[in-house]
Formats: sequence, structure tokens, C-alpha cells
Amino acid sequence: MLSELLVASTLSSDKSATSSVARDAGIHIHALHPSPTLNTVFKKSSTPTNCLAVSTTHVFAAQAEKAVVHVYSREKGSQEIIIPFAERIRSVALAGDADGAGVLVLGTESDGGGRVILWEICTGRQVSTSQSHLSSVTTLAVDPTSNFLLSGSSDSQSIHVWSLSTLLSFSSPSISDLSRSSSREPLRTLSNHRAGITSLVAGHSHSSTNIAISASKDNTCIVWNYQTGDLLRTYLLGSAPVISLALDPADRAFYAGFEDGSIQLFDFFKDSEITNSLYKPEQSSIPVGSSPSDRWTAPSQNLGAALSLSVNYEGTKLFSGHESGKVISWDIAKGRYSAEIANYGSAVTNLNILPPTGFPNAPESRLRVHKVIKPNYDTRISGLGANANGAVPAKYTLTAQFVSTLPTQRISAAEPPVFIHSEFHTALTHPSFPSSMLEEGIAELANWNRNTKTSNDTNGELNDGTDDNDEERLRKENKELWELVGEQRRVQKRTWEKLIEWGEERAATRKMARDVETSTGARKKRSVNKGSAPIVDDDIQLDAVEDDSNEDLSSGEAASL
Repeated sequence: MLSELLVASTLSSDKSATSSVARDAGIHIHALHPSPTLNTVFKKSSTPTNCLAVSTTHVFAAQAEKAVVHVYSREKGSQEIIIPFAERIRSVALAGDADGAGVLVLGTESDGGGRVILWEICTGRQVSTSQSHLSSVTTLAVDPTSNFLLSGSSDSQSIHVWSLSTLLSFSSPSISDLSRSSSREPLRTLSNHRAGITSLVAGHSHSSTNIAISASKDNTCIVWNYQTGDLLRTYLLGSAPVISLALDPADRAFYAGFEDGSIQLFDFFKDSEITNSLYKPEQSSIPVGSSPSDRWTAPSQNLGAALSLSVNYEGTKLFSGHESGKVISWDIAKGRYSAEIANYGSAVTNLNILPPTGFPNAPESRLRVHKVIKPNYDTRISGLGANANGAVPAKYTLTAQFVSTLPTQRISAAEPPVFIHSEFHTALTHPSFPSSMLEEGIAELANWNRNTKTSNDTNGELNDGTDDNDEERLRKENKELWELVGEQRRVQKRTWEKLIEWGEERAATRKMARDVETSTGARKKRSVNKGSAPIVDDDIQLDAVEDDSNEDLSSGEAASL
């Protein structure tokens, strides 16, 4: 049976709880099937908006007006540890594998501006960016590939796009990298809003055309291709500001939660039943208006602002958390109020619906994190003292448990061996690098640089002639890489031909030895049966023949003299 969980967090207030839940309860986990049921409650937590992250084993909650993060163990059902930081935490997001060694991303608040902190929960390694935002980082979004991070600030008009792999790299920035001055700087900046950013969401696609949506205090929502920096569509939302956003699981539409508690659906396929309107370049500069009459409202209820939104796995139900403390379910197909899930008496600031479990033949996680490792401020493992070679520091240690059998070769006397060839195993045992891996890497590098060039042209940056040089340099590097691939293929082919030749020679030598042994045994057997003298071994006979030849040669030489 499928199981789907809804995780809700609240911001404490002076109001008394109107339900049977304890007053100091701050995080609630509900099972949605077959009917909404409260499973787990974590106490002593007051979480602002965008300050909750959930993995399969832990819940991370940044506390309001404090520089601490509460970590709760879902296995034990209690608080595990309190992590202090030097700055107040204003937003939280989880990157990487939610079942294994993930990375907790934190947006901070400081006097000089906001920055982003990355904490590897299984190693304790901590990396931080520069203070690229003018004020606190209040919203974060991680794309499904965990390659890109988007950060926004409520007092700034800009959205920064970061490369997570670059931020977590142990190597120092390359001198030849002309796209940015430091590995701790954003890849690009999206700056079409005219006021602060209130919410950010990333799409569910793993392709290079994945989208992100931002909401701003200027009462607009913008759809981006964050990998190129292209603006795809702008939505005008009237006078009511948008506080929260949620995306359809198939990226067909997005939902906006307003300050008056209403919800509105924006369908990307509304104008065309076949083509997604986002990918029509001629419409990217035309804003799309909206009507307040299209919004969903709950009858006879004062819900307060819609602070958080989340859509279920099937895309049929939308859940909203409101300032009044209520969690409401909406029927997406009918576009109307469905039911009240809970009433906590305090503002519901975060809603997360976890991926469903219970699918038949679903792959099991091989890694499980039973205990998080505190952030380590040692510069030797943080990356600040890293070398250009990217070597992993000696003190870098990952702490986790393997919960399933590792892939091994099956050995059976009755059946032929079955080999398990994963992508990692193939790369590890290959004489050089697999051709598919090299081709994929070359294609990704070419696409990365093409997107970077397109983004620079779109943003109107000054071009002083270096783009042509960069393009020529990249073309030359690609040519050298393809020549290297061809050389490795030729070496591999020659190696296999030599191995086959050696194998044939070895087989011929063994056959000759068996024939000699068989003929020698047969002659010995015949001589014993006839009563004659035993036959001398071939080696002795050969020596005798050589001696006779030498004697004849000596006699001939003497005669000639």
C-alpha cells in the first residue's frame, strides 16, 4: 500500500492551540492515505517560512530569530541535536540524495548582507559563499539534479544561480576559468523583478530546459530557464502580493498563494492544448494578466495569508498552510475547497509532501544516515585551503551505514556467472575511460559554455572580443579531447589484438607439448613390449645428434687445413 506523508511546521504565537495537539508542538507529520492521520509530533520548534527541510531520516528546522537549527530524528521520534551558527538562519533547503549523504543549504542574515552556507550532514564539512545578497537570504530552491541552487532575498530584486558542484569542490578556481572570478561566486544573476523576492520553486525536469519560478513583492511571477538565464514568461497578479508558490508534478502549471488566503492556478497549456506556451519566443516579452475571479477561496472561513503550498504526488490535491493555523486541502480538478486537514492555532509556515513509499519492486536505499555530523569549521576540509589538484583532505570522513547488500559477483557451480556492471564499476575497471562517459562529458561541457555565452549576450554585457577567443579555445580543446578519445580507442584495439595473438601462441605451444608427450609415451611402450633397449629421451637424442654433427664438422675442418 502506498504511503504519502505531509510535514507541517508552525511559527509559535500567543494564541492557544484549538486542537488536542500540545501547545509547544512545532512540527507535525500526517499520513494522507487512506485518510489524513497525525503520526508524529516534534516539540520545541518555532519555524519561519522557508526554514524546514526533511530527509528520510531527519527533519531540519531553523528557529525564528535565532542562529540555531534543530535536528530531529524521524527514527527515534525526538530531537537529536541543536546546531548553532554564527549568523541567523532565514531559509533552508536540502540538496543531494534525500535517502543518503545529503547537503543542507542555509541562507543567512547578517549586517553586511546575506550568504549561503552548505553543510554536508554525513561529513560535517561546511562551505560558505561570499555575501552576494544585499540583505538576508530568505528563499532557496534546489533543482532535481542537485547541480544548481537558486537564492533570493526579500529586500533585493536579484536571484542568484549557483553551481553546487563548484561550491563543494575541493579544488581552487582555475586560472583559465574566465566566466567568473571565484568559485564562491554565482554563475549568473536573474534581475527582472522590481522588488524583493518572496518565493522560489524549481521544476522537476532533469534536462537543460528545466524551469524555475519566482514571486516578488512587485505582484509579478516570472518563469525562468535558470541554466541560460532566459526569461520565459511574466505573470501580472493584480494588487495582492504572492507569498507562496508550488509547481505541478509534471510542470504543467503552478499555484500561487496570496496574502488574502486565496489560491490561483496558472496553466501553461491554457492557450494551446498541444504546445507549452513557455517555449514560444515571440510571447516571452508579453506579460500575462490574471483576474481575481479565477482565484480559489474557502467559503465562510477567515484563513489568513497562504504562507505555504504543496502538491501531492498525483497532482490531484493542493495543500495550503495559512496564518490562522489551518491546513486546507483543495481539489485541483474542480478548482475549489475540499476539506480542512488540521488546525494548529499557530501560523503554518511550511508544508512538505514527501515522495510516496510502498511501490512494488522499488529500489532500496543502500545508505542510511542514523546520526548527523556537526559542522566542522576546519579550513583543511572546508575547501578554503584546497589545492588546484582537488585532492581530498586526509581528515575528510563520511559516517553512514550500508543497509543493503553491496553488488557482488554471483558464484554458482550449477549456473554460469552473472556479472553486475554498474556505471561506476564499468568506469572503475575500464583500462582508460569508457567512450560513453567521455562523449557525455564533452557534450555537457559544450552545452555549458554555449549556455553561458547565451546568458551573457541576453544580459547585455560588454563584449570586448574575448568571446571569439574563448570559442576558438574551446573548439581547440574539444578537438584535442576527440583526438585523445581516438588514440585511446586505437590503443585499446591494439591491446586486444596482442592479447588474442598471445592467446593463440600459448594454445599452439600447449598442443605441441601434448603431441610430443603422447608420441614419446607410445614409443616407450612399443620398446618395452619388444624387449629392446629403452628409448632415450628426445632431449638426450638431440644432444647426441649435435655431438656427432660437431665431430663431423671438426673432421671436415681438419681435412681442409
